[in-house]
Amino acid sequence: MLIRMVFNTTYRMVYPFLPIFSKALGVDISMLSLTITARSIIGAFGPFLGSLADRRGRKVGMLLGLSVYTVGVTLVVFFPTFIAFACALVLTTLGKYIFDPAMQAYLGDRVPYERRGFALAITEIGWSLSFIVGVPLSAFLIARFGWVSPFWMFLFFSGLMIGVISLIIRSDSRKANSQAGFIKNTREIFRYLPAILGLSIGIFASAANEVVNLVFGIWLEDSFGLKLLALGGASAVIGFAELGGESLVGVFTDRIGKVRSVGIGLIMNSLAAIVLIFLGKSISGALLGLFLFYITFEFTLVASIPMMTEIVPETRATLMAFNVAALSLGRAIGASVATPIYAFGLIASVLAAVFFNIIAFVVSRLLVRYHV
Repeated sequence: MLIRMVFNTTYRMVYPFLPIFSKALGVDISMLSLTITARSIIGAFGPFLGSLADRRGRKVGMLLGLSVYTVGVTLVVFFPTFIAFACALVLTTLGKYIFDPAMQAYLGDRVPYERRGFALAITEIGWSLSFIVGVPLSAFLIARFGWVSPFWMFLFFSGLMIGVISLIIRSDSRKANSQAGFIKNTREIFRYLPAILGLSIGIFASAANEVVNLVFGIWLEDSFGLKLLALGGASAVIGFAELGGESLVGVFTDRIGKVRSVGIGLIMNSLAAIVLIFLGKSISGALLGLFLFYITFEFTLVASIPMMTEIVPETRATLMAFNVAALSLGRAIGASVATPIYAFGLIASVLAAVFFNIIAFVVSRLLVRYHV
């Protein structure tokens, strides 16, 4: 959880601090936006990198991810230039995409399936804590010591965590001796229908979230004309909604079942999207609606992670890496249609989100039929 909070703080802080980094580095925001786009493309390489943990072992995958991340933040600490910053964004994201599947596969190997939802939900709290704790702490450091100071903090913690992982995680020699390659693992995954169904759920659920996520700021500005105030409040709401969703997974998912939890989450997220239309008559109502929308989405997303870890146990890390790519693909699909759909109003965006969720729900029922 702590490692993922550091990873995700580095990933998420770029957005609110974009003007600060732009001014400090002496480049236009458009240049930084291109860098962020390049960072996003790294997600497509996740499956190639994530499969390493199936071939060389979970510990090797986690340490490699941390090492790549450390190289990225070190570049900014010692070479505070735009080129170093751009490389750091790519390398820290690359490290995250190597570490996450290896960590999830490690827990999948060792935590019984009936308790795995709780264990993985704890690690996912690192996502919401990055917004609640990590980003504000980075803002404090930037205000007091300059824009490079958060990277000193990241460097310290990444070095510390490399030492911790080296000491407490045993080498998994069985995996290290595996001769399974990426192509072989990929073939096994895409020949197995439940794996395809599980990845499809992630694609459509994340697309449903993105068609609202991308335009809610525009909607708040159009509706209330209080962009800074509303977006500031929305950011806090989203952070606590994410924490709430992760906590609910830890409490309920192991009890009611992973696939059932995903189905419930998709239904609740669709209802929350519809309710958003009626609550969005005032700022407070709009923020409440956004809270409901994000907490139900986070519940759905986090519940799907332990579900995915058990679909193809033999190539667990590779499948989890493909799951990251599937979620990125879903966000890309949602982002590509979000703005054109919003041209017809918030109702159109809500209907699009419900449409994607319905597809994901139908797929989840098929997964029950063919796998559970």
